[in-house]
Amino acid sequence: MTSNEKKINKLFFYWLSATLFLVFLIIIVGGLTRLTNSGLSITEWELFTGIVPPLNEASWLEYFNKYKQIPQFTILNSDMSLEEFKIIFYWEFFHRFLARLIGVFFFIPLIVFFFTKSIKKEYLKISFVIMTLIILQGLIGWFMVTSGLITNTSVSHYRLSIHLTTAILIVSIIFWLMLNIISNKNKFFFKFSSKNLPFQFFILLIFVQIVMGAFVSGLDAGKIYQTWPLMGNTYFPNDLKFENINIIFDFDNHSLVQFYHRNLAYLIILYFLFLLIYIIKNRILSLYKPLSILAFFVFLQVIFGIFTLISGLNIFLASAHQVTSVLLVLSAVYLYYLKVK
Repeated sequence: MTSNEKKINKLFFYWLSATLFLVFLIIIVGGLTRLTNSGLSITEWELFTGIVPPLNEASWLEYFNKYKQIPQFTILNSDMSLEEFKIIFYWEFFHRFLARLIGVFFFIPLIVFFFTKSIKKEYLKISFVIMTLIILQGLIGWFMVTSGLITNTSVSHYRLSIHLTTAILIVSIIFWLMLNIISNKNKFFFKFSSKNLPFQFFILLIFVQIVMGAFVSGLDAGKIYQTWPLMGNTYFPNDLKFENINIIFDFDNHSLVQFYHRNLAYLIILYFLFLLIYIIKNRILSLYKPLSILAFFVFLQVIFGIFTLISGLNIFLASAHQVTSVLLVLSAVYLYYLKVK
């Protein structure tokens, strides 16, 4: 490999690292946008407009008047002032600004790397998958926003979960690609075997938990029971009645969704302990370090989850809980990466 090729490979890696940081940042901002109920403040997609915020009073009033036409304002925020509107507007504006920045930042260098043919084809193929997901994520984001513009006061929790899961999927793929570059290998994630499946299943469990967490956030289900370890005075929410089997699939039920989210957390802890015993019993020394990192984030995620709940959904704790979920995914991916041969 020539010195020029090495420089290009380093540049490619740094570009991926910067993209990873930007996507991680937009997940944080997106979470805060949801927690501050700011996501519906801009009621139009504005794919090519809206790059700069309103610069005069007339522009501000135009945005505010459009917001006044949706249910969130008429039902929940009818007494909101223009100054209060500006606060929620800037959360959504910054969220969209970051989305545009990520799209441009990823697309232009990718085209350059493609035409110079200086990067391994395997790496470029994955990069184009990432680009496709970034574009798809923009469409999903608007699809999510539209669910709160006509009859609902907030976005659909189903669409919110798709939006969040796609973002974490993008982060995970970038991280996996970076690990391949560091190790100078081309490990394939979906390499199914009896030895890999336990680790793959753990990652799947975390993704399912993230979906359930998005349901809790989208429904504001955390406001129903703010006690732990019991839900009120009982383990199982006493406002639920099993009149038929279909109730277990009622993901619009606030209490049931929170119950699932709690118990998936318990399952993840138990499954982590299983992996811990498996790794130590088989003396897989190469996994001890990533296992300790994973243990740290499992513990941190549980602590943030509990304190978010009993604090009455403190916004900083809730944001930390979401951020840690991303780090938990990446630590689980890292553990699995080192396991794959």
